Amino acid sequence: MTQSRQSQVSLADTPYYHCISRCVRRAYLCGEDKYTGQSFEHRRQWMVERMHQLASIFSINICAYAIMSNHYHLVLHIDEQENYLFSNEQVCQRWGSLYSMPTLIDRWLKEQTISDEESKAALNIIN
Repeated sequence: MTQSRQSQVSLADTPYYHCISRCVRRAYLCGEDKYTGQSFEHRRQWMVERMHQLASIFSINICAYAIMSNHYHLVLHIDEQENYLFSNEQVCQRWGSLYSMPTLIDRWLKEQTISDEESKAALNIIN
């Protein structure tokens, strides 16, 4: 049964987490598929680069990782103090580096909000 992130992550208890993700249906993440002979080794470096990119965006430190043929393990440290140092603009920059921004947030960044209510609504979304 799935659980909310809030019930799984408690920074008061520990900032360190062991995360695992696994491929399904005999799919290969990396290495050579012994059934088809196809090599997926080219994905390993892409995975390493992507993990480091995402860790820098989300203020997470990668303590250890292992990329296996059909799954990977990550030991992560959540840097809560660094998160609190980000301005609202920096939060939006990081958000925008991965996702398209909602129109209201984009207007707020460009200082094109029409009213104080719009600005407050934008800040509620950001925070």
